Amino acid sequence: EWKDDTMYELELHDTADRHLGRLLQLQATHNGATVFLINDEQRITFAEAEDISNRLASGFQSLGIGRGDRVCFFMGNLPEMVLMCLALNKLGAIWVPICTDYKGEWLLQTLQRSEPALIVTDSEHGQRLGEVLEHVTRLRVIALGGSDAGLPAALDYQRLLDHPPFQADYAQHHYGDTCAILWTSGTTGRSKGVMQAHNNWIRSTLLGTKLMYHSQPGDIIYCALPLYNSGAWLTCIIRALMIGIGCVVEQKFSASRFMERIKHFNATQTFAVGAMSVFLMNTPEKADDADNPLREACLAPIPPDKWQAFQRRFDVKLLKSGMGQSECLLTLNQEHCDPSIDIPVYALGFGPPDADVRLFDDEGREVPDGQPGEICIRPLAPHILFNGYFGDPQATAAAYRGDWFLTGDLARKDPQTGAFFFVDRKKDAVRFAGRNISTLEV
Repeated sequence: EWKDDTMYELELHDTADRHLGRLLQLQATHNGATVFLINDEQRITFAEAEDISNRLASGFQSLGIGRGDRVCFFMGNLPEMVLMCLALNKLGAIWVPICTDYKGEWLLQTLQRSEPALIVTDSEHGQRLGEVLEHVTRLRVIALGGSDAGLPAALDYQRLLDHPPFQADYAQHHYGDTCAILWTSGTTGRSKGVMQAHNNWIRSTLLGTKLMYHSQPGDIIYCALPLYNSGAWLTCIIRALMIGIGCVVEQKFSASRFMERIKHFNATQTFAVGAMSVFLMNTPEKADDADNPLREACLAPIPPDKWQAFQRRFDVKLLKSGMGQSECLLTLNQEHCDPSIDIPVYALGFGPPDADVRLFDDEGREVPDGQPGEICIRPLAPHILFNGYFGDPQATAAAYRGDWFLTGDLARKDPQTGAFFFVDRKKDAVRFAGRNISTLEV
């Protein structure tokens, strides 16, 4: 068994330090021997991660990658992906993960709209990528696994490592620089590339996920969410980077093996989306379900009637969640609540101190407490919201009404407590007889 007993929490009051590459540099300096990235084959310390990512940065630079260039990732969950993303940020470049379920036209369009200088893949996804590459002009490919990826012209990932370490000058970077583009799911329209700044991630961790969990030396996060999803980075990868603890990068979620894998890695914390909690509860009960190292879990959102049953069955403390989206990674949560106020576990909670969050109707009028309205955000500090939709200024403009960002989510505000409660996605709600009806309630 592996268990560390160190932790180095970054506060980052100086905005000059609010850069993802700088976080790794600080952890390598003050907490270098602690393991950062974990899977079945590897345990990479913060010091090792800093060295590897610096060599990767030099490798990318040798291929002409620099500030503002985009590199797409069409690959599974691997520590190498995390290290390459951090390496790109050291150059001022941007990482763009693509949903690994995509194929054919969906994959091709996302690639074309990302306008990448490079794409990175692996042996599991190389063949599917190869089926569309002929339609993407002058796109170079890097492959983990070399020839096993089925792309003869691809550069081998190992060649990126054969370079002297890059020396990043963080004075040349800004905490508002775009570091990543995350594509929305496009369930209610065309997908949009959300340009996220370094501070979007860091601010949301400081005011959100860092406060939710009660981390202590030796904690290990178990991440089974895909790395093309903002939630995986915010709740697991970047939180581990800021807290100074280990993070398991699991290739795929498996309900039947979830607790077995938790035990295998001695993981103490995890984050999952609500459907995953239902899948876990639907697995056959075992006599040793509660015999596991998991101490804290956030399952966002877990059905309220499953809350106590899940805690009892797996002997784990469930954490209250909130709301976030790629455009504003932390919108509402229960961490900024007056302890004397008692609200249900399923409440979204309250707005953070650096944002004004209110509910408006379609005409821009604030709705009375108790009535559903669209959640709108006015930032009270720089670089709270995303930097716009990549290549889509019209969609960016349409997402705002003056200084207010329109989330597209409906909520109501409780008149007694002032807490927000989720109603529905705005485009999903049914308008009938002069009122909005939540499809979730139906």
